[in-house]
Amino acid sequence: MSSKKNILIALMVLIILSILSLNLIYDKVDDTKGEEKNSVKIGVSIYNQYDTFISSLVNYLTEYAKYKEQEEGITITLDISNAGGNQITQNYQVENYIRENYDIICINLVDRTDASVAIDMAINADIPLIFFNRELVEKDLNRWDKLFYVGAVALESGIMQGKIVVDYCDKNFDQVDRNQDGILQYVILEGEPGHQDALIRTEYVINTISEAGIFVEKVGDEIANWTRAQAETKMSQWLKNDVGREIEIVIANNDDMALGAIDAIQKEQMEDPPVVVGIDGTKVGLEAVKNGDMIGTVLNDAKGQAEGIVELACFLAFGEELPDGIELIDGKYIRKPHIIITPENIEQYME
Repeated sequence: MSSKKNILIALMVLIILSILSLNLIYDKVDDTKGEEKNSVKIGVSIYNQYDTFISSLVNYLTEYAKYKEQEEGITITLDISNAGGNQITQNYQVENYIRENYDIICINLVDRTDASVAIDMAINADIPLIFFNRELVEKDLNRWDKLFYVGAVALESGIMQGKIVVDYCDKNFDQVDRNQDGILQYVILEGEPGHQDALIRTEYVINTISEAGIFVEKVGDEIANWTRAQAETKMSQWLKNDVGREIEIVIANNDDMALGAIDAIQKEQMEDPPVVVGIDGTKVGLEAVKNGDMIGTVLNDAKGQAEGIVELACFLAFGEELPDGIELIDGKYIRKPHIIITPENIEQYME
């Protein structure tokens, strides 16, 4: 009987020790839950690090993350990857961020129509995605309540670029209209084929000019994929044939392509060159406006978009409120407005 009694006592001791161990584990879990989260890991995949505007946005992103850390006493880990213009590479980068348990993933899409793979992975891992600058298809964005977009309204930039041309022509049409036929002959340098911003900017700039009562005639239209070098090549080809004598204005979907056109014009040492207008308000674009090489550009607010991305990521990670000036529209969008930049207001934006 004594042996049975000893076994029962031993079992009771084990049960009591097990209960005590479980209580200690639960206490630790509760303590962890009670601790306030003060760090966030953010993975960022950009479509191409050599895009001047994107490079500027990434610099602002890094700067603002450091400012936010100091201001709030938190830790923000940023890991920035370059997809090199390859959507498959970008999908691998997203997969890697998920594998390494990043809290938020930010994506500057290579292909705005091909976000489904990244979205599927994020849904399965329950990790929010913030898309930025290159807007995905609305149907994809609405697939899940943890998908967001930070950027600007593309048609706004096209309309504003058109207004720059209209205002300039109102004051200087006789100079711009080199052949004095009362018609504005133009060439247009477009971004990527099928890219939403390229299509919309191209459509709305011409519509805005035409609706102002200015007669226009397109004498050339080329894809230059947002790049300065390609734009210079396209412009050089125009200047070396009959089209070059007709061009009165060069309309570029972004500043880099506008600058490429200027490079070609300057190499030809033209006495009466066509005027050039861009979009983005990059540092080099603003310098071109100040120097008189461009009649104007449209500021695409890289700094504001970077701040919106960081603030939205912290909102998702810590549950803190978005600051004044940053509004989450329809629970999905942060939109930053464009600004017209011309020689009249260039000084206040040069910094």
